[in-house]
Amino acid sequence: MEAVLNEAVSLLDEAGVPALTFRALAGRLGGGVGSIYWYVSGKDELLDLATDHAVGPLLAELEARPDADDPIDELRTMAVRMFDAIVVRPWLAAYFMRNSLLQPNTMRLYERLGQVTLRLDLTPRQRFHAVSAIVGYTVGTAADLGQEPPREVVDGEVGREEYLARFADLWRGLDPEQYPFVHQIADEFAHHDDKDQFRAGLDLLLAGLRLEAEG
Repeated sequence: MEAVLNEAVSLLDEAGVPALTFRALAGRLGGGVGSIYWYVSGKDELLDLATDHAVGPLLAELEARPDADDPIDELRTMAVRMFDAIVVRPWLAAYFMRNSLLQPNTMRLYERLGQVTLRLDLTPRQRFHAVSAIVGYTVGTAADLGQEPPREVVDGEVGREEYLARFADLWRGLDPEQYPFVHQIADEFAHHDDKDQFRAGLDLLLAGLRLEAEG
């Protein structure tokens, strides 16, 4: 099973979900398509198991870390590591925690986040909402930023800065009375760093959680 999941993750990393077919997987393993069915019932189960397999090293890393003195700092560190792991593997986002029966690693990661909130003065509902918000923001943002760049950027026809500058120029050309916000942030958009943007949003979310816990 370990070999099956290792090769499944490799195929997903190389070309995403469309690349993960039983025929391609069997070819990697040097066997027939029928042999894959000894391990999984179909592609959906394989995707869930491959996702959990890919999350395993992240979970092991986080479990090995000593807890930070400040639980909010601990939540920030965990979210940033989750983001880093998913942004390079955007296929993970669609299947992350999709099936807790088949994904013990993702379930343990969710539990670990939740246990950190036990150190905060929150109600059970507030803890549930807090962890849901952190996971949703982290996974969703990583999936968005991990998408395939535009063709002209991939082909090297234009750089990232030039590509962003095109849209910033378009925004500057909009009616400032109808789009005052877009006009104000156009320069920020043109030169923003995706990871900094994620961290800034995460800090806003966690600042709200701190206020709720201290209120």
